[in-house]
Amino acid sequence: MTLITCQRDAYNIPRDIAYLNCAYESPLSNAVVAAGHEGIREKAQPWGTFPEDFFTHPDAARKLFAQIINADSEGVAIIPSVSYGMTAAIKNLPTSKGEEILVLKDQFPSNIYPWRKLAEGTGASVRMLSRSSNGPTWGEVICDAITDATTVVAVPHCHWVDGAMVDLDAVAAKARAHGAALVLDITQSAGALPINVSAIEPDFAICACYKWLMGPYSIGFMWVHPKWRKGTPVEEGWIARKGAQDFARLVDYQDEYEPGARRFDMGERSQFQLLPMAAAGMKQLLDWGVENIATTLGARSEDTAARAAKYGFRSLPVGTRAGHYLGLIHDDGLPDRMVERMIQHNVYISVRGPSVRVTPHLYVTDEDVDRLMDALAKELGSA
Repeated sequence: MTLITCQRDAYNIPRDIAYLNCAYESPLSNAVVAAGHEGIREKAQPWGTFPEDFFTHPDAARKLFAQIINADSEGVAIIPSVSYGMTAAIKNLPTSKGEEILVLKDQFPSNIYPWRKLAEGTGASVRMLSRSSNGPTWGEVICDAITDATTVVAVPHCHWVDGAMVDLDAVAAKARAHGAALVLDITQSAGALPINVSAIEPDFAICACYKWLMGPYSIGFMWVHPKWRKGTPVEEGWIARKGAQDFARLVDYQDEYEPGARRFDMGERSQFQLLPMAAAGMKQLLDWGVENIATTLGARSEDTAARAAKYGFRSLPVGTRAGHYLGLIHDDGLPDRMVERMIQHNVYISVRGPSVRVTPHLYVTDEDVDRLMDALAKELGSA
């Protein structure tokens, strides 16, 4: 693995802005913005768009996402959001009265609400697992909770509050041993943390694009295990049907779908503005190398954690949290309106639960971290 030099010049971020909030929403690189502008220009002159373009753009994006997660592109569907992907999973996973769906305490709502609704309609129950910061890991907690009554394990790769890691290899093995489905939300890891979906073999792995994939809002991807690729989609769109490439014969209605996971694609999947932006972001990630990104961001976060410790902050130890994620906790608590107060210093972070969530990317400079430390010292002193 190689440490990547600062890539600030690839982004339009003013020098006096310390943006340490990629887990909230990533900035768009200049290349991604240019791809969006080109897509809008093409839409302004649609006589340059041909039927094959409705298919080539989506399939190019599938291949890029598949490379990032180490999976086959035939298993990738194009979706607008994580909740859409969860809905697709729910439509296909059998669940019965008395069975349990396992989720994590304080997990992101898009991976909670759909399971609560499923349980409400089937008589299953949603069991919310919890852990203490100095107790067993999430992987150990989840594995201990899986029994023959478990029908679905719906978890992230790392927790969005503090970056605590989930040992997906161990969880996947335990879930398979008990016949439980595994549904992953990898929005907070894909692109910043290596993941081998082909080895883990979840039933569904779902990812929004606007965070660590460094792409636009309202587009995402879902990998579907081969055993579900003949399942029931959320929508019954025309473009997912066999022979849809022949626009002159679209009224020769077809019940057969296109191969792979394409049946799960959202309507208007071609997204002539958003997909080129998503592709540009993923191409850049692959050029940098996900392992190199993880190594570089891990070093940045470790240094930041060490500096923050001088001001009384603690975080999860290296090895139990994702390297690109830093949740800083102060034993005396945080000042009210911490986010707004930090913005006054041109420092952008999030607060999730008791944690100051610091999530940098390759555009962050040493000066940005200096600005963060100065702001923390001032705000703690004025609390």
